[in-house]
Amino acid sequence: MFINRRDAGKKLSYALKKYKNMDVVVLAIPRGGVEVGLEVAKYLNAQFSMIICRKLPYPDNPESGFGAICEDGTVFINSYAPYLPSQTQIYKILESQEEEIKRRIEVLRGNKPLPNLENKIVILVDDGIAMGSTMSAAIEMVKKLHPKKIIVATPVASKRAIEYFSKIADEVIVLESPLNFYAVAQVYANWYDVSDKEVLELLKRYGF
Repeated sequence: MFINRRDAGKKLSYALKKYKNMDVVVLAIPRGGVEVGLEVAKYLNAQFSMIICRKLPYPDNPESGFGAICEDGTVFINSYAPYLPSQTQIYKILESQEEEIKRRIEVLRGNKPLPNLENKIVILVDDGIAMGSTMSAAIEMVKKLHPKKIIVATPVASKRAIEYFSKIADEVIVLESPLNFYAVAQVYANWYDVSDKEVLELLKRYGF
């Protein structure tokens, strides 16, 4: 159990201590992954940025999704998704998420590009992984940028996600994987949706 995202980030940092003071770039998936990623970057003395990926939500159930899209246009369709919407619906969903990605790049990252990832150790951080679509899309995007190593780091993930990411990333660091895993929020005492305003305040507070 974690008190909040800051507590989770501190604990995750210690699990990554072998990468301290190395040529590392921490990429957090906003908005929930930002405070966790900032704690990791601060502890490791690493570069920090945000990789903007968005879940592709079902029209009738936005809490659930069938895939994800990243800022470079990389699309991941989850093979475990129960069904796919129609082609017309998928097109509309992609269009909507592309607009949100542009908005987040502008608002959260100030239209700055990602750091150069070539030959760098890249640590991808989120506050938890359930289905894993956004993290999968992030890995696919980062691979195109020729990093030295890709590490998936998160406080909590399902057993299935850990098994899957162990195959497509170089290393997976997960602190908790409950037997009856049903939601990321279950391991946090204080869980809430993070706002744009809080992300900007966190970046300022941590000096990034």
